[in-house]
Amino acid sequence: MPKKSLPRIAAVAPGKKPLTLHVRWEGGDESLVNLSEPVRTFRVYEPLRRSPDMFRKARVGDHGTDIVWTEDIDMSADTLWRLAQEQAGVTLSAEAFRQWRERQAHRLDTAAAALEISRRMIAYYEQGKKPIPRVVALATRALELT
Repeated sequence: MPKKSLPRIAAVAPGKKPLTLHVRWEGGDESLVNLSEPVRTFRVYEPLRRSPDMFRKARVGDHGTDIVWTEDIDMSADTLWRLAQEQAGVTLSAEAFRQWRERQAHRLDTAAAALEISRRMIAYYEQGKKPIPRVVALATRALELT
């Protein structure tokens, strides 16, 4: 089995908008990553919700495998990479998502039921208003096989 190459972070800087980071990856690629969802969702990031100054102090951890705010608060490069890919629409484009729905002959309601998400999210994904999460992209592929 081939060995998975883990993404490595070369540099990190705060983005212009709150709870965003500009990440430069080893190899030169760059991403603007919005961390508002994980920061607002997980208890470990609560200090970052309270302190925008603390959030802006993100730095690259040892060996580029994570970003670190304090000794107790960090985020893995894998997580950042996944978020960057989802937010850039790399996992599945809005057009590809719409084509999937049409190939399956799903209306918005039936696509929502098949993917176990709301009808509104189906519409957002098709309009490109929301990035399509990797898990949804994978689910569309799996449903085509059934």
